[in-house]
Amino acid sequence: MPFKDLREYIAFLEHHGDLRRITAPVDPELEITEIAHRLLRADGPALLFENVIGFDMPVAVNLFCSHRRMNWALDMDNADALASRLESMIEMVQGGPPSGIVNKLRTLGRLIHVGSFQPKTVRQAPCQEVVLTGEDVNLYQFPIIKCWPMDAGPYITLPLVITKDPNTGVQNYGIYRMQVFDQSTTGMHWQTHKVGARHYRASGDREDDRLEVAVALGGDPVAIWSGSAPLPPDIDEMLLAGFIRDEGVELVPAKTVDLMVPAHAEIILEGYVIPGEERLEGPFGDHTGYYSLAEPYPVFHVTTITRRHSPIYPTTFVGRPPTEDYWMGKVTERVFLPLIRLILPEVVDINMPAEGIFHNLVLVSVKKEYPGQARKNPSEVAWRVANNLNPGTDLIIADGPIDDLDVASPTPRFGSKMGIDATRKGPDEGYHREWPPDIEMSEEIQQRVSRRWSELGLDDLIPSHGI
Repeated sequence: MPFKDLREYIAFLEHHGDLRRITAPVDPELEITEIAHRLLRADGPALLFENVIGFDMPVAVNLFCSHRRMNWALDMDNADALASRLESMIEMVQGGPPSGIVNKLRTLGRLIHVGSFQPKTVRQAPCQEVVLTGEDVNLYQFPIIKCWPMDAGPYITLPLVITKDPNTGVQNYGIYRMQVFDQSTTGMHWQTHKVGARHYRASGDREDDRLEVAVALGGDPVAIWSGSAPLPPDIDEMLLAGFIRDEGVELVPAKTVDLMVPAHAEIILEGYVIPGEERLEGPFGDHTGYYSLAEPYPVFHVTTITRRHSPIYPTTFVGRPPTEDYWMGKVTERVFLPLIRLILPEVVDINMPAEGIFHNLVLVSVKKEYPGQARKNPSEVAWRVANNLNPGTDLIIADGPIDDLDVASPTPRFGSKMGIDATRKGPDEGYHREWPPDIEMSEEIQQRVSRRWSELGLDDLIPSHGI
């Protein structure tokens, strides 16, 4: 059975020995990241910080950062089993393999409308037990963490951002980071290709004075993950969540914006963005392993907060891979493989290594090769190449002697080799932008956490000196 909300999922993890409660006081600025990062690298449990300094609200982290946790969260044996179910559904909907690229792309839309996957509307919901408006709206009531030393401030890192296409009325759910500027405004990190950014631009094209936005924190784990899924713009992510759950997600009308929000979320932020209004956002320790530098992004104005009586604040952090988004992304890779095969039937398998952060590098096994060829284990080189390579200037081709066994060259023992310059570039190499620094925790925080490791009650998992 799928989990109703984040609380059921946390209770399940604790019952299976895969969640640890931390009762010692912990600072939301950097300390939570450092502790959680150490446990992530050691394949440790999820964490629930119950004594966050300055707050009476617990913080949950590392909820999805292992294959077993993702399997539990999505109520599946494994992602390949879910992919097989999707593949069977494709055949059922189409009555056989679809022909033509357009028909193949339309299959996804028809597929997720099959069965009882549609969201269910309710009129009362736990996420609206408390309603705050006016001067009671204060983002600083939540233990929003600062992840890395050079971050511009605290960031909401696991939000389900909800917008509606101004032209079609179709809702979109996406996970976009949100820098907290003050008690009622944040940045909205809508990259150009994201659907939320399309809705933002569409509002400006229509000369709408604002685009309504809601942000859900917590809720059903499947719904949270679905916000990260790369669906076409006209497909509601809650339909995909319903397919995975095999039952519809419960939604409730927001209190002050014309949007439907997950009924079992912990916290809902309601408000708007104004087309054309932007503010400098960043730096932020990003999932590339580097800081993304400050750039202008839209401003989200929070006008209403609804929440449970005693909410749990869910968060995550990213950085040099792998971090939690890696395990979330690996499910996407497996689940979407059948859809890739719809378009490219010669594909046998794919693997998006952690170092490629799911958009810079993909290993593909096709039918002329052996199945599973893409199952490799790249590390430092793959990470640097995926992030530092500019193909126009950094590919080096040279002719010369080659191994006798190299069959790719048209002539024996002589051919070409390719080198990749994945180093940090400077002005003397024509690179005049500022090169972003690697993400590293400060020595002060590392030492502080090491000194407090026993107090945190984590020595039985990994010793502080062995991390």
